[in-house]
Amino acid sequence: MRVIAGKFKGKKLNSPVTTNIRPTGDKVKQAIFTKLQFFVQDAKVLDLFSGSGALGIEAISRNAKEVVFVDNNINSIKLTKQNLKNLGVVAKVIHLDYKTALNTFKEKFDLILIDPPYASGFYEDCLNIIFQNNLLNKNGIIVCERDRQKIIGCCCFELFDTKNYGTVSVDYYKQK
Repeated sequence: MRVIAGKFKGKKLNSPVTTNIRPTGDKVKQAIFTKLQFFVQDAKVLDLFSGSGALGIEAISRNAKEVVFVDNNINSIKLTKQNLKNLGVVAKVIHLDYKTALNTFKEKFDLILIDPPYASGFYEDCLNIIFQNNLLNKNGIIVCERDRQKIIGCCCFELFDTKNYGTVSVDYYKQK
């Protein structure tokens, strides 16, 4: 695993040693951030289900203003903190389940990255809580990485693009 572009381009990230954490592959990560290349700079980003922190770190590398990492798995939290430390980056890393975290935030985000375990079924719940708590800025974007076979049912945000990469799909949402 590595950082694809930006100020940390090419830097290696520690990978999980457990199968409980599934990092986003470099091809998918590159595609997401190529699509969002002009959007990420100066953005306030939420990396929900952060795992290794790879997506949020990619945003930091591409000059996001602030990134908040959230995960319920203590191994993910440790891995994210280690990857940030190795890059000399200070960021907010929160060890909470997604519901508690989303119901705690008072600020809004420009970009929300949602990448839970594919079989979890958390997607719709996350989107609904984000909508109910008004956590997405007016022109913000939500990115959901999912198994290609899983369809997300969401009526509170507008799905404006979907890209497929083998067995993985990435959905892009915005305010209606």
